[in-house]
Amino acid sequence: MPVVGADLSKRLVPDELWELAAPLLPSFAARPQGGGTAPCDERAVFTAVVYTLTSGCAWRHLPPTFGTSPATAHRRFTAWTEAGLWRRLHRAVLDELGARGEVDWTSAIVDAASVRAKRGSLTGPNPVDRGKKGSKPHVLSDAQGIPLAVAVSGANMHDSRALKPLIRGIPAVRSRRGPRRRRPAKLRADKAYFSAEHLAWLRERGFVARIARPGIESGERLGRHRWKIERSIAWLFGYRRLTVRYERKGSHFLTFLGLAAALTCYKKLAKLAT
Repeated sequence: MPVVGADLSKRLVPDELWELAAPLLPSFAARPQGGGTAPCDERAVFTAVVYTLTSGCAWRHLPPTFGTSPATAHRRFTAWTEAGLWRRLHRAVLDELGARGEVDWTSAIVDAASVRAKRGSLTGPNPVDRGKKGSKPHVLSDAQGIPLAVAVSGANMHDSRALKPLIRGIPAVRSRRGPRRRRPAKLRADKAYFSAEHLAWLRERGFVARIARPGIESGERLGRHRWKIERSIAWLFGYRRLTVRYERKGSHFLTFLGLAAALTCYKKLAKLAT
């Protein structure tokens, strides 16, 4: 039977991306009493997960041309999520960018956006959408908009509460020369993140805070940099699975957000090779 869609599979998961992902996949061994995870084509399953993120389709609507069943793809997605695969993949791609000097540590930029949520954990009434249930992806990028860390909360959580977890979540990334880096020189954010506590916390950790002060600064100065994080969030929302949240588990929605961040970074890496 010919494999229809081989070209699409290659576009979704090029060989270079698979070479980064394959060594990170956890091994699965069948239990002695039987009932263990059945052998499968892991690249086919990985590609099916990427297709689900990109297209926004439900698991049950996965095309059979990927060579794996929807049930197998979802089970392996869950297992890979629990094993922390997607976070390691994001870091691996960042390492490749960092080794080429393509991560700009002069500053980090942080922002958030809200999406409609149908159900599940990490949701809450959205104050800007008539109180409808929603989730809020939070993103921290480098100075050029490369996503370094992501998080998810309920839509009713104030943006500022994600600042510390995002900064703590910045991975130690390879450098072209010298040790790994995980601390940008500056932190840029709008007035939603301003507080004396945050300024002190950032200062203790060696950050220069560039956070708009409510009632004092209009945010226009930040606007020269803010468009980069807004572009990053637009890149992430280009993956249709993120535009409306259907996942019951908040960890699964965070997984799709993390995979989208890894793929966004990979696209930057792929451009360097052309």
